[in-house]
Amino acid sequence: MLESQNIEYKKSWRDEHLKWICGFANADGGKIYLGKDDNGVVVGLKDAGKLLEDLPNKIRDLLGILVPVDLCEADGKPYLEIEVESYPTPISYRGYYYQRSGSTLQELKGASLDRFLLRRQGRTWDSVPMPGVGFRDLSQPAIQRFRELATQSGRLNPTDLRENDAGLIEKLNLTEGNYLKRAALVLFHKDPERFFSGIFVKIGYFRSQSDLVYHDELHGDLFTQVARTVDLLMTKYFKAAIFYEGIQRIERFPVPSIALREAVLNALVHRDYAVHAPVQIRVYDDCLKIWNPAVLPEGWTLESLLGEHSSRPFNPYVANTFFRAGEIEAWGRGIQRMFEACRLANMPEPQIRYEPNDFWLEFPFSPAYREVIGNDRSVKNVGERLDERLDERLDERLDERLGERLGERLGERLGERRVAIIRLMIKNPNITVTEVGKNLGISRTAADKNIQVLKKKGWVRRIGPAKGGQWEVTEDKHE
Repeated sequence: MLESQNIEYKKSWRDEHLKWICGFANADGGKIYLGKDDNGVVVGLKDAGKLLEDLPNKIRDLLGILVPVDLCEADGKPYLEIEVESYPTPISYRGYYYQRSGSTLQELKGASLDRFLLRRQGRTWDSVPMPGVGFRDLSQPAIQRFRELATQSGRLNPTDLRENDAGLIEKLNLTEGNYLKRAALVLFHKDPERFFSGIFVKIGYFRSQSDLVYHDELHGDLFTQVARTVDLLMTKYFKAAIFYEGIQRIERFPVPSIALREAVLNALVHRDYAVHAPVQIRVYDDCLKIWNPAVLPEGWTLESLLGEHSSRPFNPYVANTFFRAGEIEAWGRGIQRMFEACRLANMPEPQIRYEPNDFWLEFPFSPAYREVIGNDRSVKNVGERLDERLDERLDERLDERLGERLGERLGERLGERRVAIIRLMIKNPNITVTEVGKNLGISRTAADKNIQVLKKKGWVRRIGPAKGGQWEVTEDKHE
């Protein structure tokens, strides 16, 4: 037999082979043969009798486990068989953790080690309690948004919905004793990145694999991230192809809205939050690609995911809350719903690629859509139309404040540069001071000084922290 998940051959003994025993104990168990070459041929083992006595004690003392060691013989050549069981508790060798994977030995580090230790404790990432955070730290708007969604879905008892915030969070099983679970923070804290890095979404429009044209970052609680991500893709990143059925004018987007929403929900709800990298969405002229760090349930393959399967969410407490809100199904049909939505819209089916911690979901754009977009030069990027609408909205809001004398009085009050800053903040409430300076061609210091004047005069104010907060153009009276 060749080396495999459960078989390892060694010609002789070295203490570093304890790593392999540790790896078998942390995986499915297995056997190590001492005195065999890589092809499983017996070559004989020097001092086999002494090793037979020494190894059980050495393994016990350094790994804390008991394993049977048997002396065997073939063609007059002695060899040892060490049989290792799979252990339910984590086994380490000199403070390091190893695990057998196929015919290789892997040292567990970072997110892989976190997952392994939690799994051995019967926990998931989102079930871990978080000290130092209380109900008062959660976002009232986020909780209220959940109440509204859950009321519409009917998946939560009306009595539970009438509970105060603390009672509602407990009903959702997002607490453990006096502590909030991690799930509560990513679901309802206005800035979960204070506790866990990488919990946000990056969207970029690319002309090619390396040519990034523009991009956005979406932060906040998970419900906000889902809603804003879908909205931004539909309004800024997608081009609408114009079709006519008779005299009816129809705008068609490259990805069905149902499929797009399912894809975004899948990426955010089922991602591996122990990996400190954001969900990344790339938009090209011919496709949309979504990447998220993900791990399939143990024993699953990509074929298992694409076929009929039960619901086994990676983050069960996050998934349950989204289910109660009516945002996802509880039957593991998210992938199938994406495929069905694309088929019904006569669009290409999504393509999925999976490697450990890398889950890629790609939506190819249909040839008909690309032909219309390519031939119709009058079709505008919806993002450009959004900018135009935002400019109109800004003018309307400023007109309401200053009346017909907008042109002369606004310039007198603020000057062109500060008016331009207000426009930038309405278009992008998340814009940074550095980005304001770049847009206007001025230094960061100059941009900051002008913003401070606008804040002092009551034109703008900052909502939330410096990182992750937003600008708001105020509606009250100004001096």
